[in-house]
Amino acid sequence: MANYSYDETGNMAAYFVLTFLSIFLVPYTFASLFSSNKPQSLPGCECQQCIAQRERIRKRERGSLLTPKLRRRTLIIIAGWSIVGLLVYKVKQSATENKLYDPFEILGISTSATTKEIKSHYKKLSRKFHPDKVKLAVNETMEAVEAKFVEITKAYKALTDETIRKNWELYGHPDGRQEISMGIAIPPWVVESRNNIWVLGAYGLIFGGALPAIVGRWWFGNREKTKDGVHSRSAATFFKGLSEESGIDDVTSSLAKAFEWELASAKLGKAESELAELERRIKEKLNGKWDELVKLAEAVPKQHERRRRAFILFYAHLLRLPVQHPTLQKEQTQLLLQTPILLNAMLNISMARNWLLPTLAAMRLHAFLAQAIPPSQADLKAAQLPGVDPSDASALPKSESSDFAAAISSLSNSKPSALPDAQKALERLGHVEIVDASFKVIGERFVTPSAFVHLLVKLHLAPLTKDGRPVPLPKPETNEKRDNEFLNSKKDTEDLPQGGYVSGYAHAPHWPANRKPSWWIVLADIKSNKVVVPPLKITDIPVADPQRGIDYRSYKIQFQAPQTVGLFTWKVHVVSDTFVGEEASREVVLKIDDPSVLAAEEQQQNGDDDISDPEEDSLAGQMALMRGGKVKKRQEEEEESDEESSTDEEGGKNDDDSSSDSD
Repeated sequence: MANYSYDETGNMAAYFVLTFLSIFLVPYTFASLFSSNKPQSLPGCECQQCIAQRERIRKRERGSLLTPKLRRRTLIIIAGWSIVGLLVYKVKQSATENKLYDPFEILGISTSATTKEIKSHYKKLSRKFHPDKVKLAVNETMEAVEAKFVEITKAYKALTDETIRKNWELYGHPDGRQEISMGIAIPPWVVESRNNIWVLGAYGLIFGGALPAIVGRWWFGNREKTKDGVHSRSAATFFKGLSEESGIDDVTSSLAKAFEWELASAKLGKAESELAELERRIKEKLNGKWDELVKLAEAVPKQHERRRRAFILFYAHLLRLPVQHPTLQKEQTQLLLQTPILLNAMLNISMARNWLLPTLAAMRLHAFLAQAIPPSQADLKAAQLPGVDPSDASALPKSESSDFAAAISSLSNSKPSALPDAQKALERLGHVEIVDASFKVIGERFVTPSAFVHLLVKLHLAPLTKDGRPVPLPKPETNEKRDNEFLNSKKDTEDLPQGGYVSGYAHAPHWPANRKPSWWIVLADIKSNKVVVPPLKITDIPVADPQRGIDYRSYKIQFQAPQTVGLFTWKVHVVSDTFVGEEASREVVLKIDDPSVLAAEEQQQNGDDDISDPEEDSLAGQMALMRGGKVKKRQEEEEESDEESSTDEEGGKNDDDSSSDSD
């Protein structure tokens, strides 16, 4: 008969918890140690501002030696393995229960010992452990000595007495069949009647309160977020606030409105005096434009206090105003790191409507934020260089090809000490150039209506010299084999050769995170102010180096051609998300041909003499002329017929003359 008992010592519960903790912790720890999501170690800008910023980022993300910053995953692993260690220690120190009875082990002899050897050994143990002959130690009792002697006697009889030995062989114990003890891994206090109220209360709190609260919070939290990871009210603000003609000020104001729901954890009332001082300095810097921006963003004091607070910190970053209070610093960092997510959501809304102007404005705002330059002031492009203040940059020439050169020239005269850092920053800037942009259809020479077309764009970065001018580069040769291999591949980006160029962290000394530069390729119809196809975001544009064989990198965007025949003049924009004013554009022409004309010309090329060239006055003839093909000219045919008729007449006269001579 089985005897059920609860775990008095807690050993079974320890084994139970230890097993389940190991099942969870072992794979979780391995996944953390060998995770592929660890940030890649990349080279960065070597100017002093960028080095100092990377050190601040490292301290914020990892902490210092005295105040380490542990992630949630690390804390879970440390706590889990600590519990495992305590359980292992408890199990190791506890007495072993339900151990198999072994008389040989109790007597301390070998299983191959004979009966004579067993008796001899028993006599020695009797003299040693007999209660009358044992002297009690300090922590030893007479009951323990007597129990030890009884155990030795039972073990001896189990090996020498036939009946007792038979019981041991059949039932594993000299006393015969024993009760089966089934332990339940629950401590007895859980089921004691005096604790019923407390146990039921704990179950009610866990399964009736905490669990539904966690599930509800997860469910309603997901419903508040869009697929882009922003609050649904932020997305609604973008949807209502943007229009087809929205510029960068409208995009900035829509972004400011979203801060009210994205940064709900901001502690209002903290550091209000410094916040007011920041607002005063912003007004001075913007020369009266601040009130207009506040009105546009609806950041009215006492009505939208959280939005106003975030808007002040937002422009304090753009104007490079230092923030001293730790709470404000933390809020500003959180705000800036959230802006790329908000701008990407805004881009998706704008691109869903195929609006060009707000799409380009949202893309350019990425770069203004990365370099801490106020929007709508593209003449401050040179302020990206160390040692060049925005006030100094505004006085430089506005020519796009020479603004960096003018800044370097100005630094060499006014601040020679800042010149080395500026030249180091130029090494990370570069100038993006469109090597080629064309439309391709795989396996076809022409584009027909509704065909699947690839926009093939070839890009490279032209390195900048120490005086800030782009290095002139030779035009790469056309490689049809390379283009066809890339077009037939499934990737949108051409693979770089092994050991090829990989860009590092950009020069962004004011951005609160390590930033790798990226670009967007946008195909736009300027006449209709529309985006033709969704933009492609790319990274790792190589710096051209003819000596290493790095000339360009190809990218492709696939889309369906228009259904009408004709010429479509579009424009390819390449916009940077990190460097202000670093853009390139080129016009491209997509020609849609008539399939019937192409079929006719193809038959002609295959040697079909029954089908002649289309006449010049026909529609097919006009299309052939547009493509540079051959047509039949009516005037030439009439001249040929006239010549033939005149030749016949002359021939007739000659015949008459000859006949008269013969007469």
